[in-house]
Amino acid sequence: MRGAVLITGVMASGKSTVAQAPAERLPRAAHVRGDVFRRMIVSGREEYEPGGEGGIGGEGEAQLRLRYRLSAATADAYAEAGFTAVVQDVVLGADLTAYVQLVRTRPLYVVVLAPSPEAVAAREAGRAKTPRIGLWLDSSELAVEETVAKILAGRERARVV
Repeated sequence: MRGAVLITGVMASGKSTVAQAPAERLPRAAHVRGDVFRRMIVSGREEYEPGGEGGIGGEGEAQLRLRYRLSAATADAYAEAGFTAVVQDVVLGADLTAYVQLVRTRPLYVVVLAPSPEAVAAREAGRAKTPRIGLWLDSSELAVEETVAKILAGRERARVV
């Protein structure tokens, strides 16, 4: 497998693990982690939140687009040097079509990991990134009013200080 490979999907879909595996098996490969480019911004970083302050048309979106350009250029540089570039990032919706245009390397392979919502929830619950403090509420099947009622009912469990 020569060229570039994009492994994408929602958070907790297994992108990091899946992207690392072929990179380890190929004779010359580089694992390009898109999130590294986000973390390189030391000050002034804004997260992209659709509908939020850093959302569509905002600084968060501009930084997301920069991240995509940098990872695509990095993939191209590795491919030009004879490596298979395995890119891993969350690139979905219209962004996926735009990202494919950013990568000059051909062939370009795109793999979208699409596990069930239950599998994603189980994986996310198993991550140790967020401490289990406060009130953890599964609101996936609750209306806004029901969510608010549960928050008010569980406010003592939500209180941490």
